Amino acid sequence: MVLTDDHHHHHHHRPVEEVLNNNNNNGRGRNVNITASPARVEGKRKAMVVCWFLGIGSLFCWNSMLTIEDYYGFLFPRYHPTRVITLAYQPFALGTISVLTYYEAKINTRRRNLFGFSLFFLSSLMVLILDLATSGKGGIGAFIGVCIIAAAFGLADAFVQGGIVGDLSFMDPDFIQSFLAGVAASGALTSALRIVTKAAFENSKNGLRKGALLFFAISAFFEFLCLLLYALIFPKLPIIKYYRSKAANEGSKTVTSDLVAGGIQMQSPQDQNDDRLSNKELFIQNIDYAIDLYLIYVLTLSIFPGFLSEDTGAHSLGSWYAIVLIAMYNVLDLVGRYTPLINWLRITSRKGLMVATIARFLFIPAFYFTAKYGGQGWMIFLTALLGLTNGHLTVCVLTTAPEGYKGPEQNALGNILVLFLLAGIFSGVTLDWLWLIGKGW
Repeated sequence: MVLTDDHHHHHHHRPVEEVLNNNNNNGRGRNVNITASPARVEGKRKAMVVCWFLGIGSLFCWNSMLTIEDYYGFLFPRYHPTRVITLAYQPFALGTISVLTYYEAKINTRRRNLFGFSLFFLSSLMVLILDLATSGKGGIGAFIGVCIIAAAFGLADAFVQGGIVGDLSFMDPDFIQSFLAGVAASGALTSALRIVTKAAFENSKNGLRKGALLFFAISAFFEFLCLLLYALIFPKLPIIKYYRSKAANEGSKTVTSDLVAGGIQMQSPQDQNDDRLSNKELFIQNIDYAIDLYLIYVLTLSIFPGFLSEDTGAHSLGSWYAIVLIAMYNVLDLVGRYTPLINWLRITSRKGLMVATIARFLFIPAFYFTAKYGGQGWMIFLTALLGLTNGHLTVCVLTTAPEGYKGPEQNALGNILVLFLLAGIFSGVTLDWLWLIGKGW
């Protein structure tokens, strides 16, 4: 599982001694007052498991909402629920992450993430309550309610994704990989559940509704689990305390309450963090990584899920087809988030990442022609490949970019990159509307 650290020194735009200083992967960072070697290893496996669950929690709600779209399509046939719900979610996610990234250095990360998971939990319960209160009837009121809940998910998503990626950016790259794998696992899990509920409830009376309620009950359970894990287990793991103390020593002000939760009191550091790069400088130095993430997600979301659920050409799977395609995408997205652990597959060169990202745009003509002339086998294959490249490149970019920076800078950079990821999703979803308008919607 654990990678060797010999591929970490490839940033040419920073003085070598600085990279060596900050890239002390053997754990003897500068002025860290905690015995490094034994504590360093302790709890790594546990931390990776927790990160994985936090990843599931950060997207489970959203995936559940996307996955039960056929229920909403049945409840609100006139309102284009799939696309409208996405449109309720995305601006909130993007707007919130912009504000949070701007103020990142002053924000208490612990409170930020706990707020996000609590909001996820409460909103999942709200979906259930709303459905039970309206006894599963449609209408504009219920639809507006669903849209408001989708907006709350967007808000929570921005708190959690940026917060956790920022937090993990000054730790072990394997933690980010694990978190991102969890994010994809939430998709694979919802897809699997969807197939099971469709098979189980398909023919029963209001089977769709039973499936939908089951989804959000599970969703609420997962969010509650994440809340407990993040609040109680995570801050007490030795390896997490180690990295957070190291970040505090490097001038990070965002980890204070995390350290208190782990039972560590910091001596107030003499303000030596004035030499940290500003967000603008960080952005300029990493502009290519930001563009990579933006382009990865613009492409993915202009095809998936809207194009797949509506423009997929001839097939024999009937109502199963979109579900199978989305499941294929999700499963291979998950696989793709583990492939960077294989050393020779991990792309670390900045040029390589950019080339790979741009090459993915060949998917657009490929999908277009496959939908027009190809069979379902090709469509499933293409969708799987879309997922695989999406997962692989996301992990490559987010684990490579923070290398060689100080704790507070890595935290800021993690937030900046997630901002671009969400911006890409937003643009992709908007482009997805253009497919519709193009068809004379």
